[in-house]
Amino acid sequence: MIYLDHAATSWPKPPEVLRAMTDFLECAGGNPGRSGHRLSIAGARIVYQAREMLAEFFHLSDAARIIFTPNVTFALNLVLEGLLKAGDHVVTTSMEHNSVMRPLRALEANGVRLTVVRCEADGCLDLQAMAAAITPGTRLVVTTHASNVTGTIMPVAAIAEIAHRAGALLLVDAAQTAGVIPIDQPALDIDFLAFTGHKGLQGPPGTGGLALGDRVNLAEVAPLVRGGTGSRSEFEQQPEFLPDKYESGTPNGAGIAGLAAGVRWLVARGVQQLRAQEAELTNELLRGLVEIPGVTVYGPCDSGKMTAVVSCRVSGQSVSEVGLRLDDEFEILSRVGLHCAPSAHRTIGTFPEGTIRLAPGPFTSLADIRAAVAAIAQIASDAARNNRGETAAP
Repeated sequence: MIYLDHAATSWPKPPEVLRAMTDFLECAGGNPGRSGHRLSIAGARIVYQAREMLAEFFHLSDAARIIFTPNVTFALNLVLEGLLKAGDHVVTTSMEHNSVMRPLRALEANGVRLTVVRCEADGCLDLQAMAAAITPGTRLVVTTHASNVTGTIMPVAAIAEIAHRAGALLLVDAAQTAGVIPIDQPALDIDFLAFTGHKGLQGPPGTGGLALGDRVNLAEVAPLVRGGTGSRSEFEQQPEFLPDKYESGTPNGAGIAGLAAGVRWLVARGVQQLRAQEAELTNELLRGLVEIPGVTVYGPCDSGKMTAVVSCRVSGQSVSEVGLRLDDEFEILSRVGLHCAPSAHRTIGTFPEGTIRLAPGPFTSLADIRAAVAAIAQIASDAARNNRGETAAP
């Protein structure tokens, strides 16, 4: 089996991730920060060490500014719902995932002013169009760091400069880039960095977080959820200090332990080295696909401008038919359809059917990529023959 769906969830996980989760449940199964006994303290220690590790990974000086959430969608909603109010102006791009677009559309219905900057057909952002959309009254700019449809990497540092010059804050959706490309949050001047654990960071599902930059005024961002934090239990009001203000309820201790192990695995191998490895796979995939008659490839088609996410279509075949054949006949697992990003597909011209998305990862080999190219070449050849009314040779 060849797994090419890392943009959805990385698989397999490094063995260290599985061991860390098992060790947490066997040896530190207490509720972190909720009790004074040894198991609770052991659990709290693991969670705190994970927080410190992620702060170092994103180059933050204060580990308390790492907020754990169940996933990147929760982290994005925390900022959007907690910061924006009726009358505020927010700017985003047309390449966003529904984890950004759906909450923004709901906020728009309640009085938030929304501007969507249309990107180019390859997913690239016109910085002049972005600058024209951001005004001195803009409250927030939201952008994906890299598209989950085309892999297109956005010029985050340049967007940050434009946003901050106008007095706006910047929220970056790093679902596709955390663990995939190096992220220095202070250097990029990102105010809110939303990340997920189960993709590039090699952690388990149910993990993610929000990294808060120094420019963020905590008084202006309300919690999305309120409840027990294990701190200030004598008060019925939510704590105002970090990270407790935004972390209510029992944390996913086992998941966070696995996430920390995933980050350790990445650091040991080097994110830049893994990035180079995935760029080689992407180049091989692009070279093979563009040479197949009847196959259209979307996005920048340049590994230097994209993550290892390649979308394509086969003429004369629905994307679902191609995905089914890849799975059933060739044991190649891809993802087809709109990828929860209809706005992105409208931008690149593939709405409403979507594309076939191939997303290699750290454990993918060149042989896997060549097998995928050969499989799509076979499917495209069969489709062309069927369109001509021919039958396959016996």
